[in-house]
Amino acid sequence: MGIRRLTPLLLLAVLAGAAPAGEVVTCDRADGYRGIWFTLGQFQTDYGDKYSGGLGTYTAKHVPLAVYAPEAEKTFFVYGGTTAPDERHLLAMVSYYDHRRGIVPRPVIVHDKGGVNDPHDNPSLAIDEAGHLWVFVSGRGNRRPGFIYRSAGPHAIDRFERVREEARMAYPQPWWIAGRGFLFCFTKYTKGRELYVRTSPDGRAWGDTHKLAGFGGHYQVTCREGVRLATAFNWHPKGNVDRRTNLYYLETSDVGRTWRTAAGEAVRLPLDAVENPARVRDFHREGRNVYLKDIRFDSRGRPVILVVTSGGHKPGPEAGPRRWTVAHWTGEAWACHDVTTSDHNYDMGSLYVEPGGTWRLIAPTETGPQPYNTGGEVAMWTSTDQGATWRKVRQLTRASQFNHTYVRRPVDAHPDVYALWADGHGREMSPSRLYVTNRAGDHVWRLPTRMTGEVAEPEVVW
Repeated sequence: MGIRRLTPLLLLAVLAGAAPAGEVVTCDRADGYRGIWFTLGQFQTDYGDKYSGGLGTYTAKHVPLAVYAPEAEKTFFVYGGTTAPDERHLLAMVSYYDHRRGIVPRPVIVHDKGGVNDPHDNPSLAIDEAGHLWVFVSGRGNRRPGFIYRSAGPHAIDRFERVREEARMAYPQPWWIAGRGFLFCFTKYTKGRELYVRTSPDGRAWGDTHKLAGFGGHYQVTCREGVRLATAFNWHPKGNVDRRTNLYYLETSDVGRTWRTAAGEAVRLPLDAVENPARVRDFHREGRNVYLKDIRFDSRGRPVILVVTSGGHKPGPEAGPRRWTVAHWTGEAWACHDVTTSDHNYDMGSLYVEPGGTWRLIAPTETGPQPYNTGGEVAMWTSTDQGATWRKVRQLTRASQFNHTYVRRPVDAHPDVYALWADGHGREMSPSRLYVTNRAGDHVWRLPTRMTGEVAEPEVVW
């Protein structure tokens, strides 16, 4: 965090990675867009670590990552950046694409993680109805705290106030509901990874924390439409994330006071048993791991969940095929349809349900320059029969130097900035660049890695 006119007390806080709570500060800007490179370091196989690569837009459980603000005609986004291409020093970054001018400014460093190199601490983003940006900086496990920041002005990124520090706040998923405030979904490492919710009318005063699910461990993805918020989550048998399986769904329309299944059945929280009314499909019985990717509502308000399933957690062909699958609530039952296959569990893309009935998937489904590693080449798939059949309509990237990873969908995505992602070498440390594409998929732009001016135009690369 860069601060002007530092007092001794504020200087100590900056060296620790953040300004004191309540302090509004002018943030430093980087001279270009550089994503964080990361390897889990858990184990090595003939195909490298369990996952590694350019993970600036990681994880699928950090949502939203980008939001289009029509009042400002800008798509705001956050990502995990770093200090230099050959360094692994995590910075929580925020920036925007200006649709009127076709430019991006120098990105802003909201929070310096101070020695952390782990993109599990990447930020998430929300925008309130007054236009203020809220950046929720994750803290992995119970070892590192999370932070909440608020922009000093509406639709502005130059000055931020550190509102709050949270001891346990992993995988932040903040959703602003107009007229009601925040419904915040997140994870605590309590008896594994368990799901919690919390509400706030203004982002400053927060109510009690309530557990959503806790029967071994869980990951979740969420989405909001109006006052409805939906969550899809999996189950970690005996807390083992390498055996993650099953698929569950719940939703709320009253800011978390009551939660229901897709069929409308109210459930009592926290869910504490593997067999419960929220279960969508028993993948455990099928021997399949479940990796959550995205969740949407269809044109009739029925949930659609995107997952990748596989035969195990290790990289390589042994656990394949990795099946991209959508689970769609028809009004009476869950219908599951396969989209395609790819070569890694942590291939991650986004699902779009568009006016007119088209469903669209933008994801690294094609084999990349580092096969059987995180990501690949990005392709676009569409369905016009509610996910029953899919067609690859375009391959967006080809002959890439690095694998493309974690393709993310902005909230209320503008057709000109329909997806955002990063790249990076799948097995060894490398620079990581950021990319955007449009809805047509006929252009891919790379954000400038080095900037000499205050603004620049993204470069067309495909």
